[in-house]
Amino acid sequence: MNRHAPTLEDVAREAGVSRATVSRVVNGVRNVDPAIQDQVRVAIERTGYAPNRAARSLVTRRTGTVALVVSGAGDGTGDTSEEEQNAFAARVFADPFFGRVVGGVVGFLRPRSTHPVLMFAESPEARQEVLRYLRQGNADGALVVSTHPDDPLPALLAEAGLPAVLFARPVRPVALSHVDLAHWDGGRLAAECLLARGCRKVATVSGPWAVAASQERLAGFRDTMARGGHPYVPVAEGGFTLDSGVAAMTELLAEHPDVEGVFAANDLMAQGVCQVLRERGRRVPDDVAVVGFDDSSVAATCRPPLTSVRQPVEDMAAAMARLLDEHVHGLRTEPASVLFEPELVVRESA
Repeated sequence: MNRHAPTLEDVAREAGVSRATVSRVVNGVRNVDPAIQDQVRVAIERTGYAPNRAARSLVTRRTGTVALVVSGAGDGTGDTSEEEQNAFAARVFADPFFGRVVGGVVGFLRPRSTHPVLMFAESPEARQEVLRYLRQGNADGALVVSTHPDDPLPALLAEAGLPAVLFARPVRPVALSHVDLAHWDGGRLAAECLLARGCRKVATVSGPWAVAASQERLAGFRDTMARGGHPYVPVAEGGFTLDSGVAAMTELLAEHPDVEGVFAANDLMAQGVCQVLRERGRRVPDDVAVVGFDDSSVAATCRPPLTSVRQPVEDMAAAMARLLDEHVHGLRTEPASVLFEPELVVRESA
């Protein structure tokens, strides 16, 4: 005969506390002494008790899940083909930035027995699906990473009154919390690095000009170069991809073959810059110094390893999840922002 499934009463007896105390711990009620919480968690492990999620949701009105939404293009109309959907997903998974976001989110949520549900919102239909999913109570809220400056999803979430937090300040003001980086200061750090090396003829590969972070990184770089006596900095626009870095550096070298220093607005593009320089027989950093941005895994594997402006993506993603948790539990009722500071990580490329 099979042993019955462990109950709250079993856990209470094991922990030496009341059933009500166990219930409060299981349901995430915050006014339980931390030592007692630990005592109950040990008892849960010993008994093998597994909370009934459906019953727990009725009590707490929480699902134990949040939607991690990667949101794409703007106000396009019509159906998005399966091929386009797959291409969007492939671009997301190919970017090390997204993996770092997931790592930071999971690192915060897992100890709280909360799990992310990945959703893509690259079309009007997909955005409506996200809204329906949240309205129907399938997730407690949304963590949104937008890949397009005209993304309408943040405004739709705010208008619907749904709990959501954004990674990066939206281009248009919207009443949602967000986390972001001091991008202007990141551009400044890159410029100071190249100036300190004595680079006189400097160029930059920017991110997409429509993206606010790209504009701020470029502004910080050019302002600091101007203060250092270099009022003109050639710019080629990239798309935050390896291929766009290759194309931009090819363009810059054709017009400025005597360039001595390059700042690329993310590490993937900086890797493309180094690739072109290597193919043209230009040594990095002896002939051309290169500075990237993000300090992603690419920075360490690039040839040579990249000097990069660090964006603490994992910490930013964890802060995003923390803000959402506070909104969901009623600890925060007004939109908030958390701004992180960049730092320069010096390696061999500059």
